[in-house]
Amino acid sequence: MTARTRTTTALVVALLATVAVVLGPRWSQPGAAVAGLAAGIACLVQAVRRPGRISVAWASLGVAALTCVIAAGTADFPAGPIGYALVVLVSIGLLCLPATTQNRLYRVRTLVDTGLIAISLFGTSWYWVIVPAGLTGRVNRPLADVLLATVALMTIVRVKASRLRLLAFAAVVVAVGDSLMVRGAYAAGSASWLAGCVLLLFAATFPVTGRASTRRRDLASVVPYAVVVIALLAGIVRIGITSSLSPAVATWSRALLAFLIVGRQIIVGLENRRLAGELASRIADRTAELQDRQQRYKALIEQSSESLAILEADSTVRYQSESVERIFGHPASYFVGRSFVQMMGRKVGGRVRAAIEEVLPTPYAVTVFEVMVRHGDGQWRQAEMTITNLMDDPVVRGLVFNTRDISDAAELQDRLRHEAYHDALTGLANRALFRERLAAAAAAGTPSILFLDLDGFKEVNDSLGHAAGDELLKQLAARLRAQMPSECTVARLGGDEFALIAPDLVGAEQLAVTILDDLGTPFPVGARELHVGAAIGIASAADASDIEQLQRNADLAMYRAKDAGGGVYATYDPAMHDALIRRLSLAADLRLALQRDELVLHYQPTVCLQTGSIVGFEALVRWNHPTLGMIPPLEFIGVAESTGLIVPLGRWVLTEACRQAVAWDRPLKMAVNVSVRQFDAGDLARTVAEVLAFTGMPADRLCLEMTESVLLTDTDENLSRIVSLKALGVQLAMDDFGTGYSSLAYLRRFPMDVLKIDRSFVDRLGGEDADEALVRTIVRMGRNLGMSLVAEGIETAVQLRLLQEMGCDYAQGYLLSKPLPAEEATRALAAGPLFAPAPA
Repeated sequence: MTARTRTTTALVVALLATVAVVLGPRWSQPGAAVAGLAAGIACLVQAVRRPGRISVAWASLGVAALTCVIAAGTADFPAGPIGYALVVLVSIGLLCLPATTQNRLYRVRTLVDTGLIAISLFGTSWYWVIVPAGLTGRVNRPLADVLLATVALMTIVRVKASRLRLLAFAAVVVAVGDSLMVRGAYAAGSASWLAGCVLLLFAATFPVTGRASTRRRDLASVVPYAVVVIALLAGIVRIGITSSLSPAVATWSRALLAFLIVGRQIIVGLENRRLAGELASRIADRTAELQDRQQRYKALIEQSSESLAILEADSTVRYQSESVERIFGHPASYFVGRSFVQMMGRKVGGRVRAAIEEVLPTPYAVTVFEVMVRHGDGQWRQAEMTITNLMDDPVVRGLVFNTRDISDAAELQDRLRHEAYHDALTGLANRALFRERLAAAAAAGTPSILFLDLDGFKEVNDSLGHAAGDELLKQLAARLRAQMPSECTVARLGGDEFALIAPDLVGAEQLAVTILDDLGTPFPVGARELHVGAAIGIASAADASDIEQLQRNADLAMYRAKDAGGGVYATYDPAMHDALIRRLSLAADLRLALQRDELVLHYQPTVCLQTGSIVGFEALVRWNHPTLGMIPPLEFIGVAESTGLIVPLGRWVLTEACRQAVAWDRPLKMAVNVSVRQFDAGDLARTVAEVLAFTGMPADRLCLEMTESVLLTDTDENLSRIVSLKALGVQLAMDDFGTGYSSLAYLRRFPMDVLKIDRSFVDRLGGEDADEALVRTIVRMGRNLGMSLVAEGIETAVQLRLLQEMGCDYAQGYLLSKPLPAEEATRALAAGPLFAPAPA
């Protein structure tokens, strides 16, 4: 209940009491009945809503109020048994109100206070009620009023909430009113009953604040003495009015009061002693806690990773933590009393002075900055300083400097930044840094870039291991760095791809020539000397709208250089982009070509050089594009390889070729080319087996042709795959022999059946003797290994005659027959030998 509510309640009650006194019992008694009825109902409602003991309290008070209303018309109310029952109900209700649990001394003091209040009230009632009313022999009703008032006053002392005190105050008012009625003051007594019922109604209907009164402990000390003083004053006044009072009552009551007051003082002294002990214990505990905190704070400050100092406005050091010696190598005494700005030197001191002037105008302002500080060992350390303006703080009254050594963190940050922008293996710039520098160079001018891709790097990794490959990359990076001007950037984009930024196109082309020439020098890796080439693509920012297009252009040029065989550089021109668009368009159309039956096979005869008869065919795929017409394999096989379409395309070719061979129903060999991508797919043997079973093709009539590149990658795994193919019964041929590594070890290791001599050797027949001798050597080597030999690309009679003389077994070429559609190949078979048998 708020102070405003209490004031309002007091004014309303006082006004009602005044009106009741003026109007007399005729009006006050009905008013009391109405107020009592409302109060009783309100109390019972509270009893239903509240749990525990307080529910009993509200129920007792409610029943008492309703009993008062019901019994108001009886002759002996409130003097009879009903009146005494009301006292008991109200007392029970007040005693059931919740109070704070206290210690034993407090409970003893409460009993003493109860005695003081009861004796004081009895003395007052004796002087002012019992004796004047002639009730010295019949004190039941006055004693009931004294009991009710005593319980009510003690309730005011012990309860928590103001609302509950209002209940007790209502009981006090009712007890006083009943005593007035005993004296015969019916008007005042009726008014008091009305006031008590109204107070009870207020207490039952006003909301609870839920907070204990902050003055409860003060009331516990004041109320008993106040009652005693009032009783003594009332006795003195009464004795002054009349001297016929019994001195025995006064003597005994005073003696008892004196005894109880002395006892109360002893109890209060004991309580004060206990409280003093508790206070001393708390102070000791608090002091110890503060000392512990101070020690912990000091330990934290001294062991902190930061140096803490307090400076005056002129930078004079007032306090310096001992941690500064551990962090920066100077004792704290070195700083105290000296100007920090002067100690830091002109450059650093000027930065510190500027920071101080920045925070001084604004209380509690903070600034953070980094400076270089000389350590006690003479080395410079990077430090971060935080200045906080606590000049207005009553405890600090200074500038707080927090300084920490961030050299290690800065070094770590630099290292992480370097790792984020550099290749871990070579130390060159990585793709991210390359892009940033390229963007900066493009913003400042028209740079050119070079994309470099090593030739044969995969073979080095596969044959010598990744450690050898890494060593090769590191040596190449060192060479590139040495050849590049210091202002140019060299980067490793990943794998064996490198990129360089040159100031212009002319410089880029000159640099490409230098790099390619330098690659002619072998790389010493372990006990070997490795020869590697490279394809370099060059593009100028003048031909690109942004760095993304510039990089795409360089990439296109690099692939043009690779297509040219490697070991060269190519400079971007717009036609390369057109070729890329065509390549992408072909890739999209090729996916549909497999579904639309746009692919056809042509068959190039394989002819026996001794009889002139056709002994087999090589299946060659052609693409009959709906808009571009017949597309030769050189234009779309590369697209199929790069997109992975070569795998389904190869299966289609194998199936169609076997189906056609079975349809001819002749003992012919059908040769089908196998690409590296098909071989790497890992299921080639299963695919061949499925096609043979599906078409009914005899396995010994199928010849699978593969280039040396198939045999050079992951040799152990490839050997296992080739053995799986041989287990099916098919023949294996090495195509384009002599164009690659042409290692005799591969021919001996892999179970090959046919050796095909590349057209580059056949073309030179009829020229120099050395060329003819080379072909003779290949033929002789093949025969020694038990392999059949097929010469490719015969276009002249001289070449045919020489190969016959060398003892080559079979031949292909336009002199004999170009690749034929199936129908024409059927007619060629029916026509018989293509030339007369060689003379014996």
